[in-house]
Amino acid sequence: MNAASTPAAGPLLGLKVLEFAGIGPGPFCAMLLSDMGADVVRIDRAGFEVPDVDLPSRGRRSVVLDLKSADDLVIAWALIEKADVLVEGFRPGVMERLGLGPDEALRRNPRLVYGRMTGWGQTGPLARAAGHDINYIALAGALAAIGPGAGPPVPPLNLVGDFGGGSLYLALGILAALLERGMSGKGQVVDAAIVDGAASLMTHYFGLAASRGFVGERGKFLLDGSAPHYRCYACADGKFVALGAVEPHFYAQFVKLVGVDWGEIREQAEPQDWRRQAVTLEALFKLRTRDDWCALLEGTDACFAPVLDIHEAPYHPHNVERATFAEVAGQMQPAPAPRFSRTPGAIQGAPPSPGEGGVEALRDWGVAPG
Repeated sequence: MNAASTPAAGPLLGLKVLEFAGIGPGPFCAMLLSDMGADVVRIDRAGFEVPDVDLPSRGRRSVVLDLKSADDLVIAWALIEKADVLVEGFRPGVMERLGLGPDEALRRNPRLVYGRMTGWGQTGPLARAAGHDINYIALAGALAAIGPGAGPPVPPLNLVGDFGGGSLYLALGILAALLERGMSGKGQVVDAAIVDGAASLMTHYFGLAASRGFVGERGKFLLDGSAPHYRCYACADGKFVALGAVEPHFYAQFVKLVGVDWGEIREQAEPQDWRRQAVTLEALFKLRTRDDWCALLEGTDACFAPVLDIHEAPYHPHNVERATFAEVAGQMQPAPAPRFSRTPGAIQGAPPSPGEGGVEALRDWGVAPG
């Protein structure tokens, strides 16, 4: 399967998205829009190297341009004038220096939604500084709360910052701006900063802190892996399971099913007793393999699941039945989410190599090649 070889489908069918090639959250946002049916055309730079398997680049076509060339700038502007959405993830000021900034873009295409993805935002004292996910979630107050009580905080991959606080908030902002455009007829700039999005994700915990339900110290909170009934355990085969029996009635169901002495672990809500209870459960889970525990607990109200790696997850029966993963061009990958009852999305194709599908994309958009 080649780029954009699957017939487009989804609620964004007919939407034209112009993406300026970048890394991380910008491409992932464009992938989400493509999965929902948008026609995404990516401008790649000449000589730009792409990974061998760059799954977030799936489902779009590529046009290779030298944005410092006057002739190629003409093509870039022609694409901008045809686009509904523009996605860029450069540092603040880069698009302006290229002569492709939002002021001129909105003058030429007043209906354009101009999506900007940065770590620190377009403004502020750190706006032009380099950074990565770990820095953004550190400043947002998220990183300090993640990890065991002893030792430093643990970065949660780059899920909380780049993809959670970045890509998803940019996608939400773009869709909201498109909805508003349907009423006003006008486009606008969407300034999506990862630090802003990560801070927004912490709203629940700021509320808990205000009510003294969350003190902000690792190792002392219900959902940070400290509580014995909300953490992972090693099994006899060295594999892991995840227990999330937060509510007392679910915890009681777990205790009944595993046959542990209720008297040893009944003080579920007492943090000072968590470590002793955890020791009891650690010994319990090491008595059986992960598969044995799945046979006993999976599908019950014990709030249990096996901890699967990326090679196992696609083949779990639940994920298989729901088609949570899909194989495209020989590569297993997550399928589009969320799901729509009338206009389901689809992976529109494998990641393109630079320039792949570009001639057809220019033709479809009514832009003359250089």
